[in-house]
Amino acid sequence: MVEVPVPKEKWTGSIGTIELGRADGRDGSRPLRLGGARGLPFLSFEDPEARTVALAGWVADSLEDVPRPVQDAFGERVNDPVSWAMDWKERGADLICLHLTSTNPEEGDASPERAAETAMAVLRAVGLPLIVYGSGHGEKDAKVLERVGEMAKGERLLLGHAEEGAYKAAAAAAMANGHAVIGFSNLDINLAKQIVILLTDFGVGRGDVVIDPLMAALGMGLEYSYSVNERIRISALAGDSMLQVPMVCDCTPAWKAREATDDVPNGGPTLERGIWWESVTALAALLSGADIVVLGHPEAMAIVRDAVRGLRGEV
Repeated sequence: MVEVPVPKEKWTGSIGTIELGRADGRDGSRPLRLGGARGLPFLSFEDPEARTVALAGWVADSLEDVPRPVQDAFGERVNDPVSWAMDWKERGADLICLHLTSTNPEEGDASPERAAETAMAVLRAVGLPLIVYGSGHGEKDAKVLERVGEMAKGERLLLGHAEEGAYKAAAAAAMANGHAVIGFSNLDINLAKQIVILLTDFGVGRGDVVIDPLMAALGMGLEYSYSVNERIRISALAGDSMLQVPMVCDCTPAWKAREATDDVPNGGPTLERGIWWESVTALAALLSGADIVVLGHPEAMAIVRDAVRGLRGEV
């Protein structure tokens, strides 16, 4: 029998590590350690250590942008961010991704103080690491993240997001209070690198940066996102220090794809289709290099968790 050699790459670089959550072990919590990859995802012959793949459950303090199938999956618990987050914890989520959408000046216009109190209530209840976003309104988000960062000092949050035109507020909130920050870029490896450069030049440590290169959903440009993510990861492993940071991909926009929820000929049940639409988007994100994926539907998280076990040969 002829032995076929494994085409193993010898990478010169590796992905940096980052820890989220409490480091002191209070309330039995443990920090979540991410990154550290020395090879492409799930290729154990290149990187034999099973790196952490973190699955984040999406929670919002306003239901304005939450798809109906996601709301239905949690029932009445979606009306309370704390109860919703607890449901995710019970379902095995590794961390919570909290969107403070009620702070949008054009909608609820909740105060930064109220938003921070919501974030703290979620933290105290679930004891899981927390990703915190504002509403997407730059001026208001700056105030929200500043207040959240202050109140959660010592909790080691991941604050999002910082992008090329508006990164100083999120970066300052993170630096002043010991948090990490998400550097956002729009489907471009050069922009992904640029935001890391801007953040580190501003004073953020590279160990406090996670990048979000924007994960397009299935049917909305997934193949392009996959190639961008993969290029980022390959460049990092090849030695580009500005890209040697963990990656987060939000897969919840999959529910906005027309094919995911609209009635289409021979499309099958819309709920099942939507769940798989989000699941496939998340699997593509993980296979292309994501360390964290954000999911909205609990059945999608279960599918992705099983797939990760399978890719690691655990089932």
